[in-house]
Amino acid sequence: MIEIVSDPGTGQVVEIQGDGDSGVRGPLPVLPLRDVVPVPDTMLPLAVGQERSVRLVDDVLAGDRRLVLVTSRDAAVEAPGPEGIHEVGVVGHIVRMLKVPDGTLRLLVQGTQRVRLTRFTETEPYLVAEIEELPDQLGPEGEDGPSAEIVALHRSVQETFSKIVEAVPYLPEELQIAVANIDDPVALSQLITGSLRIGTDEKQELLEQVDVQARLRRLMAILARELEVISIGSEIQSQVQSELDKGQREYVLRQQLKAIREELGEEDPLEAELAELREQLDALDLPEVVATQADRELHRLESIPQASAEHGVVRTYLEWIVSLPWNDRTRDDLDLHRARQILDADHHGLEDIKDRILEFLAVRQLKPDARGSILCLVGPPGVGKTSLGKSIARAMGRKFERISAGGVRDEAEIRGHRRTYIGAMPGTIIRAMRDSGSSNPLLMIDEIDKMGSMGTGGGPESAMLEVLDPEQNDTFRDHYLDVPFDLSRVMFVTTANTLDTIPGPLRDRMEIIRLAGYTAQEKLEIAKRYLVPRQLERHGLRRSWITFGDPALRTLIEDYTRESGVRNLEREIGRVVRKIAREIVEQEQDATDDAPPAKPKRVTVSQARVEELLGRGTWAGADEALRRRTRRAGVATGLAWTPVGGDVLVVEAAAMPKSGSQPTLTTTGQLGDVMQESVRAALTWVRGNLAAVAPDVAQDWFSQHDLHVHVPAGATPKDGPSAGITIATAIVSLLTGREVAKAVAMTGEITLTGEVLPIGGLKEKALAAQRNGVRCVIAPRENERDQEDIPEPLRSRIDFVWVDRVEQVLEAALGRLPGGSAG
Repeated sequence: MIEIVSDPGTGQVVEIQGDGDSGVRGPLPVLPLRDVVPVPDTMLPLAVGQERSVRLVDDVLAGDRRLVLVTSRDAAVEAPGPEGIHEVGVVGHIVRMLKVPDGTLRLLVQGTQRVRLTRFTETEPYLVAEIEELPDQLGPEGEDGPSAEIVALHRSVQETFSKIVEAVPYLPEELQIAVANIDDPVALSQLITGSLRIGTDEKQELLEQVDVQARLRRLMAILARELEVISIGSEIQSQVQSELDKGQREYVLRQQLKAIREELGEEDPLEAELAELREQLDALDLPEVVATQADRELHRLESIPQASAEHGVVRTYLEWIVSLPWNDRTRDDLDLHRARQILDADHHGLEDIKDRILEFLAVRQLKPDARGSILCLVGPPGVGKTSLGKSIARAMGRKFERISAGGVRDEAEIRGHRRTYIGAMPGTIIRAMRDSGSSNPLLMIDEIDKMGSMGTGGGPESAMLEVLDPEQNDTFRDHYLDVPFDLSRVMFVTTANTLDTIPGPLRDRMEIIRLAGYTAQEKLEIAKRYLVPRQLERHGLRRSWITFGDPALRTLIEDYTRESGVRNLEREIGRVVRKIAREIVEQEQDATDDAPPAKPKRVTVSQARVEELLGRGTWAGADEALRRRTRRAGVATGLAWTPVGGDVLVVEAAAMPKSGSQPTLTTTGQLGDVMQESVRAALTWVRGNLAAVAPDVAQDWFSQHDLHVHVPAGATPKDGPSAGITIATAIVSLLTGREVAKAVAMTGEITLTGEVLPIGGLKEKALAAQRNGVRCVIAPRENERDQEDIPEPLRSRIDFVWVDRVEQVLEAALGRLPGGSAG
């Protein structure tokens, strides 16, 4: 009979209780349990909240209140299927149910027989399975009852569990009495299994073991392990308590030692250290907030025992406070003429940057309290970005510190770690300020474009937003110091190879100054003024011993290097110098002992001497090779921009009769999505204007041929829209059989209507054209204003053709179109 208990206030059914049939019949509903293993003949409280589980309980209560309790294999799975639960479980009988206001159910289930799920009959709306009972197997019994081994195991389990109950607070003493009075080994194993806090895998293993002797043996092993863990825990607790007592004893003895030293008039080392720190803090003109924090930490240090780990943490923090240049600053050298001389002496060219530095000094002279400037020098490797920062600091009379941002992946490297971490220290910004010893140094943040985040949270770029913002960096707060530090007087100079990888908000805080690279003439001057003297000094040679002629340097520039900067050029000069140094040393060693060492003969390095020492140049004949490659129809030369400077791009177009039912377009050379779209746009324009650009070609030519566009080198990824007119020119050249004019390169984006849109990096592309022997550059007319950025010697050597439409490009590259104007 089922008893229904109702809430007298609302009449809602809140509890159901009663007796029911406990026999094993099937099929029965299966209730999966998470992190809970049922045990036969024990009460099991359960909380049911899933919709299908609530429905299962409702249907069970409407019937005989029997169900099968089975543990899920993976507790993370919300609604496991037949393969997601164990095969062995326990038949349960719901003896009490309570509905709570949040819609969930609280059940009290009486476990009965152990069963195995043999076959699932239903999976929706919940699992239903046929079952078979798995009775316990006691093994052969003697005349006096169970075997001697089972009796021995029974007693050992009782004794071991009693020891555990005495040592563990979560097991009540009544359980010890209950276990001691159980004579049935089956009931003993079930009671202990249900009481122990062990893993679900081990409980499931005990449940599935029907051999009582094997189950007791396994249970004994688990109990022995738990008892050992409890014993080790007790030993650790005793050691901790002993260490606490030892610490208290040391404190009392130190206090007595302090009193004895005072009586003898001896100075305590700790007191001397504290006095020194206080004197150093008093000598600093700290901001009010910092002074308050430092005083608070000093008082803490006085009360912390010297043996405490916290003592070292607080002392290190105060030492950092003392070491920082809160108000120490250098005086800016505002002599513009001297600054100009220093900049000119250190670097050739770079007029934009030199003018910007002189402007900064002029403003500083008119307004001494002006905020620091934030410059970003963007350019290819080897153009002198890092060395320029040192020259700026020398011209201004400021301290110089360099911070490498390349590879920084953690915000804590910029802001530091909080003092709660062991070994915490300030970030790179505060460390650089300490090393500079000045509150207004020049901090160079090198390779800021190579700084990246570890994950989706705030990375080093986010921390840099505050550092490089003049409106808020006067209160920069390092995590370690946790007090504001004024960075507004610092002049920040950052360097990058490209702006694409710098986040927009960070890029917006910096004044961008581009260094495109050097012309061949500028490289020649840099080599004569800086590179050759520096390499002679590094290799122990005097300037009077070696002279580099201009032809030799031009050979090194044109045949042995092909770069925007001068890094490789200096490396090649160093190779020549080392070989000559070896010859000088060998001549000295070959002299006889009696004869005095002869003065080294003056060596003049000529073009022939360079080729003799270094062999054939890597780029020797590259210009002729480029002209030879483009001396055929279907090939055009374009200009591209890369993070390491400009470069030439050869576009090849080829056609063959179609191989399938439909003509195809193939693009190769690792072209990016934008460049592939440029290929399709160029092809569409040519097809739409076929009668104008190639009147001799049949109108159905494209429907009868497959087209292949290739951009060497194939191993280098390429992307961008500026190759549009180059691709169109290559296709028209293929159709007409005309070769592109010699020494002509082009750059520009194409539209479907034949417009030529502007591009970026014109100066870098012009430098690449000069390096590769190009004499004519076809570029968008809207970029005509950018030619002012190109050095005058380079402008005079390259003929720029400014165009608005593709027809003008084709006329300049292929000659006048036979069909007249298109579009």
